[in-house]
Amino acid sequence: MDQNSPEVVTAIQATITASALCQEIKTDLARRGSILKSDRSPVTIADYGSQAVICKWIKEKFPNDTIVAEEDSAELKKPGRSGILGQVTHYVNDFAPAASPEEVCSWIDLGSHSIRDRFWTLDPIDGTKGFLRGDQYAIALALIEEGLVKLGVMACPNLYVDKDRPDGKRGCLFFAVRGKGSFQMDMDGGQKQALSVSKVKSPAEASITESVEPDHADHLFHQRLAEKLNILKPPLRMDSQAKYGIVARGEATLYLRVPSPSERIYKEKIWDHAAGSIIAEEAGGKVTDTFGHPLDFSCGVRMEKNHGIVVTNGILHDVILKALKM
Repeated sequence: MDQNSPEVVTAIQATITASALCQEIKTDLARRGSILKSDRSPVTIADYGSQAVICKWIKEKFPNDTIVAEEDSAELKKPGRSGILGQVTHYVNDFAPAASPEEVCSWIDLGSHSIRDRFWTLDPIDGTKGFLRGDQYAIALALIEEGLVKLGVMACPNLYVDKDRPDGKRGCLFFAVRGKGSFQMDMDGGQKQALSVSKVKSPAEASITESVEPDHADHLFHQRLAEKLNILKPPLRMDSQAKYGIVARGEATLYLRVPSPSERIYKEKIWDHAAGSIIAEEAGGKVTDTFGHPLDFSCGVRMEKNHGIVVTNGILHDVILKALKM
């Protein structure tokens, strides 16, 4: 597989399309577009619309492939939800004209939780709370074969393009192909550039990125670890897999996700890390869990064999793992 392979071209096109849909919804609805799933996590019209258009793209190009995705249409089919389904359909129609609500639900439900030797995994909006706040979120799509991520594509519509100009142009797309490198490009498909992690060798010069939400990571533990390593820079807190992207382009040295005390038994979902992990690795970084084990995407939707996430520039990886054990 290379940058011109059908899988790569299709994944990029599908993700850019979903990003445009999400930005349109964000502009029109802002916080008014949210509902709550049964587990009380926020979900938006954009989640469903994004999943619908991406699943449609993938299934049309690769009809035999399985898609493991976060959402299903069950909430949209409940009594009293017809108005929300109508809104989802309205936005999908801008990219798939004349699609009916039934068709939109069928595209959403192309996503399953069935793991096979070759499958795609999709998070239609990673960082839903960031989306609702107007902060960072990502549309993350990855292709996995025999448990190994072969392709990762991640659209970050709100992320600044130039790491040295955080107030400048926003909207970038990251993608990586196994063995072929990691890249960033504009959302319009232009100005592609190869990515490379930072060359920082001393923890004192390192910078950390972590989740905004304290229930996603133990901020206090991260702070104590930083003090132990004499890391002086304050952490850059950011929603979604965009954190993998800023490590890949050398903006941050490491990304930590040590489970919070209230979530000790929590297991990560594959769609929350598959795309981001290959983007960081192909830029020269290293990705493991907190015990130094490679991330395992073969054992189901939940990453049952892993605990937490450590992403570094590679140079400092062993130093961080050693500090985690102390």
